[in-house]
Amino acid sequence: MRNKFETLARYGYLARGVVYFLLGAIALSSVFWGMGQTPSSEGAFSTILGQPFGRVLLAAIALGLFGHVLWRLAQAVLNADHHDKDFKGYVVRLGNLAAGLTNTALALLAARLAIGAGSGGGASGETGFASWLLEQPFGKWLLGIVGLAVVGAGCAQVWRGVKGQYRKRVRLPAEHSTILNFVCGFGLSARGLLIAIIGGFFLYAAFTVQADQAGGLTEALDWVHQLPFGTALYAVAAIGLLAFGAYSCLEARYRNVDASQPAALKQAAKSVAG
Repeated sequence: MRNKFETLARYGYLARGVVYFLLGAIALSSVFWGMGQTPSSEGAFSTILGQPFGRVLLAAIALGLFGHVLWRLAQAVLNADHHDKDFKGYVVRLGNLAAGLTNTALALLAARLAIGAGSGGGASGETGFASWLLEQPFGKWLLGIVGLAVVGAGCAQVWRGVKGQYRKRVRLPAEHSTILNFVCGFGLSARGLLIAIIGGFFLYAAFTVQADQAGGLTEALDWVHQLPFGTALYAVAAIGLLAFGAYSCLEARYRNVDASQPAALKQAAKSVAG
């Protein structure tokens, strides 16, 4: 029987899947139908707002994303996935913490738009974060370390997709395993490559000491579009985002979520703090 925290965690995977599915659909529509809309988180949320009961739907997405943040924190701080207490395990947990921070910004953006507060203006999240890092002592080196970490996280995700390592925690139905494994592997690999490109932007921003050289998913897709055969590669990346959205939805249904009861979570949090 599922407890409330497990339900919230699965709801979080579903919300993330909806966001990435919309990002992929927007990117793909710009290739085949020339709609010209730039794929971005705000664009995806604006698409939801344009639907009947859009604010209610977006509020539900925001709630799901906050649930995903809580689950990521449980993975990182409380070791909900029971990783070994070695270098590899701590690196994976650090990656979960970084994902939690990223999804916090995404959830806050969705919540602001849902209540009609706007996106908040100012620099993009990546540029603002890079600018803040550069203002710190040894900021150039800190930004470079972040860039290397993001590149490493992207490469690790590609590896998970290619080698099918996600199967350790996602138990797909055997009767559809062939097609579902292809979708999962392709989605993870495509998103991993885009994350690695984003990490490259951060490294370049550190090298030039210019925060505006950092970028996110929108800039990564634009960079792919400018490559030789860029339109075809852009379309493949867009399909990859759709596949990653589908993978997230599959995680919502089939992932092993070892979410302790609230009392156990509180006890674990006290032991970490103490």
